[in-house]
Amino acid sequence: MLNTLGPFCYLQLLDFLTTIAFLMQGVQEANPVVRWAIQAGGTSPLGGLVAVKLVAMALGLYCWHRGKLRLLGSINLLFAAVVTWNVLAIILHAAGIGFH
Repeated sequence: MLNTLGPFCYLQLLDFLTTIAFLMQGVQEANPVVRWAIQAGGTSPLGGLVAVKLVAMALGLYCWHRGKLRLLGSINLLFAAVVTWNVLAIILHAAGIGFH
């Protein structure tokens, strides 16, 4: 379980936190689905982000339960890249470089 589901959950949490961090700095969400969920959430982006992460967690649990561990591992690599991108966006924005 920890080989795939544990890292998946951790990466989802990191993606959530880093997304909140760059939104607080005024950086726009690049993913159109997440951007739509944030806008649909009303005055606070938290509702939309929580909804997206609940769906992601449900899909991750489904993959794990069905034994789709290779797929879950690939998704983990994708979200590791997403979290890295989020951190880069935060750093570049803090340095005054792009991402406005």
